[in-house]
Amino acid sequence: MSTQHTKAAKRFLHNADKAKWHDATFWSVRAKRDTMAMSLEEWEELRETASRIKKHTITHMDKYLEMFANNAEKNGTIVHWAKDADEFNDIVLKILRDHNVRKMVKSKSMLTEECEMNPYLEKHGIEVVETDLGERILQLMESKPSHIVMPAIHITQEEVGQLFEEKLDSEKDNYDPTYLTYCARMSLRNEFIESQAGMTGANFGIAETGEVVVCTNEGNADMSVAIPKLHIAAIGLEKVIPDYQSLSIFQRLLARSATGQPTTTYTSHFGKARPGAEMHIILVDNGRSSIIADSEHWETLKCMRCGACMNTCPVYRRSGGYSYTYFIPGPIGINLGMLRDKYKYTDNVSACSLCCSCDNVCPVKVNLSEQIYLWRQNLDSLGKADPMKKTMSRGMKTLFGHPALYNMALKFAPIANHAPRPALYNSLNAWGKGREMPKFAKESFQTMWKKGKIK
Repeated sequence: MSTQHTKAAKRFLHNADKAKWHDATFWSVRAKRDTMAMSLEEWEELRETASRIKKHTITHMDKYLEMFANNAEKNGTIVHWAKDADEFNDIVLKILRDHNVRKMVKSKSMLTEECEMNPYLEKHGIEVVETDLGERILQLMESKPSHIVMPAIHITQEEVGQLFEEKLDSEKDNYDPTYLTYCARMSLRNEFIESQAGMTGANFGIAETGEVVVCTNEGNADMSVAIPKLHIAAIGLEKVIPDYQSLSIFQRLLARSATGQPTTTYTSHFGKARPGAEMHIILVDNGRSSIIADSEHWETLKCMRCGACMNTCPVYRRSGGYSYTYFIPGPIGINLGMLRDKYKYTDNVSACSLCCSCDNVCPVKVNLSEQIYLWRQNLDSLGKADPMKKTMSRGMKTLFGHPALYNMALKFAPIANHAPRPALYNSLNAWGKGREMPKFAKESFQTMWKKGKIK
C-alpha cells in the first residue's frame, strides 16, 4: 500500500539530478556539524546537560512559565496566553487592529507556520512580509518551507533569479547569488520602512529575566524590531528555559547542530520595548500541555528546532521535505505530526529506516527513532497498518513457528536465484525498485554449522 509520503517521494526522485544534489547538500551540513561537534571535547557532556535541563524545565513548566511571564511584565512587556492556534491568531489580529497596523514584517517562525497565522491575517486585510531570505523566496513563490532552518535550500539560484525577475524586476538572466541577495535586501528595506509592526519568533525564553532570545544569520529579526514601534514575539511554551547559565549550554549546541557554525551571526536579546515603542509576548500552548502528559512521547518537547535530525536522515535527504504531509518534515516532524493528529499523519511513520542517526545527532537527546518505532507499533490499533505488511508478518510467523517448514524453505531458497527477472522485480516487490535483491547462499549458516564448517 503506497502512502502519501511514498507517492510524493517518487515524484521527487523523478528528477534524479536534483534529488542527488539535495542528498549531498544536506549531508554536507551534517558533515559540518560533525566537524564542529568533534572540536569540543565536552560535546557529549553538553548534550547530556542540555537534555537534563530540558527535562527539568518541561516537568516544572508551570513554575518557569509563571516566572517568565512575571519578569517580562516587570520589564514593561505585555504578556498574552494562547491556548490554541485560533486564540493565538485572534490575539495577534487584535493587537494589530488596536494599533491600526496595515503591514507587518516578521522574521522566521515555525510557530506561526503551525498556527497558519499569515493567511489568517491576510484574510483580515493585513499584509505580512517574511524577512528571512529563504522564507521571503517561498512567500513570493506561494510555497511552504521544506526545512525548518534552511527553508528554501532546495531551490536553485536559477529558480530564484527567474522568480526575482517576475516579482522584483531584477535583471534578466542574472543569477549571481550576490546580486540576487542585493535585490532581496533592497526590496525588504522598503518593507521595513513602511511597516507598522514587527514580529519575531523566539529560540529561547529566559525565565529569570523575562527576555526572548532570537538567533539569526541575517539580522532580519533585529530590523523587524528596530524600525516599527510595535514588536510582537511568538513563543511556544516549551521554549522557556530557566536562566542564562542554561542558555550558555544551548547556545553552544544550537548553531553547531543546525548549520555547522560555532554560533549564529546574530544572537539578539529582547527584554523590553525601546522608548516610545511597545512589546508584546504571546505564549502559545496549542497542544503542548497534552504532550507533557504523554508518558511515551513527552520528550518531543525537548526539541529546540535545530534541524540536525533532518540533515542526517537518509529518508529526508532522498525524498525532500515536501514528501511529508505534516508541515515539519523529517524525524521530528513525524513525531510532532502524530502528536497533532495520529490518524491524519500516520503515512509519515513509514518514512523512517530506524537507523537511529537522528538520535545520535540530536543536541538535546530526543529519542526520535524510539518514538517513531512506538508509533509504528500502534498503527494496527489505529486501523492504519499496511494490509500487505500484515499479511507478510503472518506468513513469517508461520514460517518461523514451524522448524520443518523453515528448514525446507532454507534448502530450496537458492532456486530463486535462477528465477526470471520479471518474477522477482515487479509491482509486488517494492524493495526491488532501485535496488538489486541479495542472492541466497548455496549453503545456509545452519547447514554449515551442522557440518562443522563453522566453529
